[in-house]
Amino acid sequence: MNTEVSRFPMFSAMMKVPGGLMLLPLILGSIIGTFAPDALAIGGFTTALFKNSALPLIALLIFATGTQVNMRTGGPILATAGTILLMKTLVPATLIVLLGSYVGLDGILGVSILALLAAFDNSNGGLWLAYTGQYGDSRDRGAYVASAVNDGPFFSLLFLGASGLADIPVTALVAALVPFLLGVVVGNLDVQWRNVLKPVPNIVIPFFAFALGTGINLSAVVSGGMTGLVLGLLISPITGFLVYLGYRYILRRGGKSGIGFAAGTTAGNAIATPAVVAAADPSLQQYVSTATAQVAACVLISSILAPLLASYFLKRAGELKPAEDVAIAMGEPQPATEARV
Repeated sequence: MNTEVSRFPMFSAMMKVPGGLMLLPLILGSIIGTFAPDALAIGGFTTALFKNSALPLIALLIFATGTQVNMRTGGPILATAGTILLMKTLVPATLIVLLGSYVGLDGILGVSILALLAAFDNSNGGLWLAYTGQYGDSRDRGAYVASAVNDGPFFSLLFLGASGLADIPVTALVAALVPFLLGVVVGNLDVQWRNVLKPVPNIVIPFFAFALGTGINLSAVVSGGMTGLVLGLLISPITGFLVYLGYRYILRRGGKSGIGFAAGTTAGNAIATPAVVAAADPSLQQYVSTATAQVAACVLISSILAPLLASYFLKRAGELKPAEDVAIAMGEPQPATEARV
C-alpha cells in the first residue's frame, strides 16, 4: 500500500471549491493570458498543452463521457440532456428573439441582441462535468451532450436567421456529437474501455480549463463595463433557475434539482460567437467588439456564480453529497476499492 502523503494537496483543495476543477485553472489561465500572454507562446509541448489543447481535450472528454452511457441509463440521460437543452437554450433564445422583434438588434441598455444570444443560449460543459462529477450522478454527467449541442455559434445563427443568416452549419452540429456517440458505442461494446476512461474528467478538465482561460483577457472583461458585469450576474440566476425548474417539474429530481443552477453559465467558446455570426451577416459587425467584451465578462462571472448557486440550493435541500454517495444511493456499480495516495 502506498502511504506517501502529499506535501501540498492541490487536487483536494480544488475539489473543495464548487466546480473548482474547472474554475480555478480557468482563472489562473486568464491571469497569465492577461499579464504574460507570450509566456506560453514559446512553442513545442508547452504551447501545445497549456495554450492550444482546449478543443482536443474537450473532444476526448466528450468521448470518455459517452463511454459511461450504457443502455440502462441511456433513456434518463437523454431526458436530462433534452431538459437542459430546452430550458438553457431554446427557451432563453426564443425570449431574446421575441425581445429583438420589439426593440431591434440594438437590444436594451447597451446590450445588443447578438450579445444576449451569445451569452444566454449556451453553457459551459466543462464546468458542468466538473460540478456533476462532484455532486451529480450518471444522468447528470451524461447530459453533457446538451453542452455539446449548444456550444458555439450554431443556435445564435439559427435564431438570428430572420436577419438574413440562411446558411446554418448543420454539419458542424453533427460533428460536435460524433465523439459522444462513438463513445457510447465503444462503452457498450467493451466494458473495459468504459472502466479505463472513467478517470478522464479529473485528468483533462484542469488542463483544458487553463487553456481556455489563456484566451480570456481580463482587460476585455473590464472593458465590458457595467453592462458586461450586470449581464454576467444575470446569466446564472435566470438560466440556472430555468434549468432548476426543468429538473424539478419535468425530471422530478426533488432535492437534487439544485444541480440545474450549474448549467447557468456561458461557455468559453461563446467569446468567439459575435465575430462568427458577424462573418455570416456583416450587418452585425457594428455590435461585435462590445458584444465580445460583454460575453467575456459573462464567461468569467457565471463560472464563479453558477456553482455557488447550485451548492447553495443543494445544501438547502440537504443534497450536497459527494458523487460517491449519490452513486451508492442510485445503486450504480462501484469500482474496486483502491489505496488512496
